[in-house]
Amino acid sequence: MSTDAAQSIIVGVGISQCSSDYGELAGGVERVEKNLERKPEQMVTDGGFRSRENIVAMAAAGVDYIGSLGEHESQTAGQMRRRGVAGAFYPEAFAYEAAADCYRCPAGERLRHESREQRPGVVHHLYRAGAAVCAACRFKAGCCPQNQSKGRSIRRAEEAPEVRAFREKMETEEAKAIYRQRGAVAEFPNAWIKAKLGLRQFRLRGLGKVLMELLWACVAYNVAAWMRLIWRPGLAAAG
Repeated sequence: MSTDAAQSIIVGVGISQCSSDYGELAGGVERVEKNLERKPEQMVTDGGFRSRENIVAMAAAGVDYIGSLGEHESQTAGQMRRRGVAGAFYPEAFAYEAAADCYRCPAGERLRHESREQRPGVVHHLYRAGAAVCAACRFKAGCCPQNQSKGRSIRRAEEAPEVRAFREKMETEEAKAIYRQRGAVAEFPNAWIKAKLGLRQFRLRGLGKVLMELLWACVAYNVAAWMRLIWRPGLAAAG
């Protein structure tokens, strides 16, 4: 559900069987544009919708996208711990040498560029040290304990300009203040429908029937909002 921030009116409704949210943002924008006959100026979402693909798509559509930055660094640290890598050999301990396009490990060995992978909004570059060099290194137990036949590798993300601009924007106080309003705007309709209508799970089966059930719930919510915003103030003014 897409909700207007000014009056908390539901302006777009869609359903999906996908367990991940990030693929639903473009469709949400299209529904809002179809219903209101104009594109939303700004979309604010939680972290489930954030992806580089969405950031680039929203920039191309001219929509100001506000979302969380995510926890990439903490995720990387968790992956390193699971692999048994010591803190002194986390990716940030490897120095990138732009002129030679390579990395230097804490032991001074070079990790050369091995491959690149193009994805929406980013190019991933893979750098790897020689297998024989790592096998003979005295730091192997702390650096790459699970590598049996390959040398230590590092990935470098070369993000699209739109993604870099998004990250810079989300570091500003203005963007953070806008994002803090998301919960009250987006979650209240969900809470109202659950509490007032008891719709905590769908009673029907099939996408068409489920959409109909959700649409009726959203119409009921919007009628209640209309009464709050228009009908009751009108009665008060007339009386």
